[in-house]
Amino acid sequence: MSKQNIAVTTDSVIFSTQNGETKVLLVKRKQDPFKGKWALPGGFLEDEEPLEDGAKRELEEETGLKVTTLKQLKAYGTPGRDPRGRTISIVFYGETGSEEEVKGNDDAEEANWFLLNDLPQLAFDHSEILEEVKQVFYSNS
Repeated sequence: MSKQNIAVTTDSVIFSTQNGETKVLLVKRKQDPFKGKWALPGGFLEDEEPLEDGAKRELEEETGLKVTTLKQLKAYGTPGRDPRGRTISIVFYGETGSEEEVKGNDDAEEANWFLLNDLPQLAFDHSEILEEVKQVFYSNS
Protein backbone atom coordinates (compact mmCIF):
# COMPACT_ATOMS: atom_id res chain seq x y z
CA MET A 1 0.00 0.00 0.00
CA SER A 2 1.39 3.40 -0.94
CA LYS A 3 1.56 6.27 1.53
CA GLN A 4 -1.12 8.89 0.98
CA ASN A 5 -0.33 12.58 0.97
CA ILE A 6 -3.70 13.98 2.00
CA ALA A 7 -4.43 16.90 4.33
CA VAL A 8 -7.61 17.15 6.43
CA THR A 9 -9.25 20.48 7.21
CA THR A 10 -12.45 21.64 8.85
CA ASP A 11 -14.60 24.55 7.67
CA SER A 12 -17.49 26.18 9.52
CA VAL A 13 -20.59 27.86 8.13
CA ILE A 14 -22.06 30.06 10.87
CA PHE A 15 -25.41 31.80 10.34
CA SER A 16 -26.97 34.68 12.25
CA THR A 17 -30.58 35.72 11.68
CA GLN A 18 -31.90 39.05 12.93
CA ASN A 19 -34.94 41.04 11.83
CA GLY A 20 -35.67 38.49 9.13
CA GLU A 21 -32.19 38.82 7.55
CA THR A 22 -29.76 35.91 7.55
CA LYS A 23 -26.04 36.55 7.46
CA VAL A 24 -23.05 34.23 7.23
CA LEU A 25 -19.64 34.66 8.84
CA LEU A 26 -16.65 34.90 6.47
CA VAL A 27 -12.94 35.61 6.85
CA LYS A 28 -10.59 37.40 4.48
CA ARG A 29 -7.53 35.26 3.86
CA LYS A 30 -4.22 36.75 4.96
CA GLN A 31 -2.07 34.29 3.00
CA ASP A 32 -1.98 32.43 -0.29
CA PRO A 33 -3.66 30.59 -1.75
CA PHE A 34 -6.44 33.10 -2.40
CA LYS A 35 -4.82 35.88 -0.35
CA GLY A 36 -7.32 38.74 0.06
CA LYS A 37 -10.33 36.60 -0.88
CA TRP A 38 -13.20 35.82 1.46
CA ALA A 39 -13.66 32.25 2.70
CA LEU A 40 -15.37 30.16 5.34
CA PRO A 41 -13.47 30.06 8.64
CA GLY A 42 -11.42 26.89 8.85
CA GLY A 43 -8.06 25.27 8.68
CA PHE A 44 -5.95 22.18 9.12
CA LEU A 45 -6.86 19.56 11.70
CA GLU A 46 -4.23 18.71 14.29
CA ASP A 47 -3.07 15.07 14.42
CA GLU A 48 -4.88 14.01 17.62
CA GLU A 49 -7.84 16.41 17.38
CA PRO A 50 -11.48 15.32 17.05
CA LEU A 51 -13.18 16.83 13.98
CA GLU A 52 -15.68 19.08 15.78
CA ASP A 53 -13.00 20.31 18.19
CA GLY A 54 -10.85 21.29 15.20
CA ALA A 55 -13.72 23.22 13.64
CA LYS A 56 -14.42 25.07 16.90
CA ARG A 57 -10.71 25.84 17.42
CA GLU A 58 -10.23 27.21 13.91
CA LEU A 59 -13.42 29.27 14.17
CA GLU A 60 -12.28 30.83 17.43
CA GLU A 61 -8.69 31.37 16.24
CA GLU A 62 -9.75 33.14 13.05
CA THR A 63 -12.77 35.14 14.28
CA GLY A 64 -12.82 35.16 18.09
CA LEU A 65 -16.25 33.49 17.98
CA LYS A 66 -16.90 30.62 20.39
CA VAL A 67 -19.74 28.23 19.63
CA THR A 68 -20.99 25.33 21.70
CA THR A 69 -22.84 23.35 19.04
CA LEU A 70 -21.91 22.55 15.47
CA LYS A 71 -23.51 20.00 13.16
CA GLN A 72 -21.43 18.05 10.67
CA LEU A 73 -22.66 18.35 7.09
CA LYS A 74 -20.34 16.29 4.90
CA ALA A 75 -16.82 15.96 3.51
CA TYR A 76 -15.54 17.71 0.39
CA GLY A 77 -12.55 16.17 -1.31
CA THR A 78 -12.59 16.71 -5.05
CA PRO A 79 -8.99 16.64 -6.28
CA GLY A 80 -7.84 20.16 -7.17
CA ARG A 81 -10.16 21.97 -4.74
CA ASP A 82 -7.06 23.29 -2.93
CA PRO A 83 -4.02 24.35 -4.99
CA ARG A 84 -1.67 23.32 -2.13
CA GLY A 85 -2.44 19.63 -2.67
CA ARG A 86 -5.04 16.97 -1.99
CA THR A 87 -7.20 18.29 0.86
CA ILE A 88 -10.36 16.86 2.34
CA SER A 89 -12.50 19.28 4.29
CA ILE A 90 -15.10 18.24 6.85
CA VAL A 91 -17.78 20.96 6.90
CA PHE A 92 -19.76 21.94 9.96
CA TYR A 93 -22.57 24.45 10.36
CA GLY A 94 -24.19 26.30 13.22
CA GLU A 95 -26.10 29.38 14.25
CA THR A 96 -25.65 32.23 16.68
CA GLY A 97 -28.58 33.92 18.38
CA SER A 98 -27.27 37.33 17.36
CA GLU A 99 -24.65 38.88 15.14
CA GLU A 100 -21.74 38.43 17.51
CA GLU A 101 -18.75 40.75 17.31
CA VAL A 102 -15.93 39.13 15.35
CA LYS A 103 -12.38 40.11 14.50
CA GLY A 104 -9.86 38.61 12.10
CA ASN A 105 -7.04 36.78 13.89
CA ASP A 106 -4.42 34.13 13.15
CA ASP A 107 -4.34 33.66 9.37
CA ALA A 108 -7.50 35.74 8.78
CA GLU A 109 -6.95 39.38 7.88
CA GLU A 110 -10.59 40.26 8.64
CA ALA A 111 -13.79 38.59 9.80
CA ASN A 112 -17.23 39.91 8.99
CA TRP A 113 -20.90 39.01 8.61
CA PHE A 114 -22.39 39.10 5.09
CA LEU A 115 -26.01 39.00 3.93
CA LEU A 116 -26.69 35.69 2.20
CA ASN A 117 -28.01 37.51 -0.88
CA ASP A 118 -24.98 39.85 -1.10
CA LEU A 119 -21.83 37.73 -0.83
CA PRO A 120 -18.39 38.48 -2.21
CA GLN A 121 -16.61 35.98 -4.46
CA LEU A 122 -15.43 33.11 -2.26
CA ALA A 123 -12.13 31.19 -2.26
CA PHE A 124 -11.73 27.46 -2.90
CA ASP A 125 -15.08 25.69 -3.43
CA HIS A 126 -16.71 27.61 -0.59
CA SER A 127 -19.58 28.96 -2.76
CA GLU A 128 -20.61 25.38 -3.52
CA ILE A 129 -20.30 24.41 0.14
CA LEU A 130 -22.36 27.39 1.27
CA GLU A 131 -25.14 26.58 -1.22
CA GLU A 132 -25.41 23.02 0.12
CA VAL A 133 -25.35 24.17 3.75
CA LYS A 134 -28.10 26.74 3.05
CA GLN A 135 -30.35 23.98 1.68
CA VAL A 136 -29.83 21.87 4.81
CA PHE A 137 -30.08 24.83 7.21
CA TYR A 138 -33.35 26.11 5.73
CA SER A 139 -34.92 22.64 5.55
CA ASN A 140 -34.15 22.17 9.28
CA SER A 141 -35.29 25.66 10.38
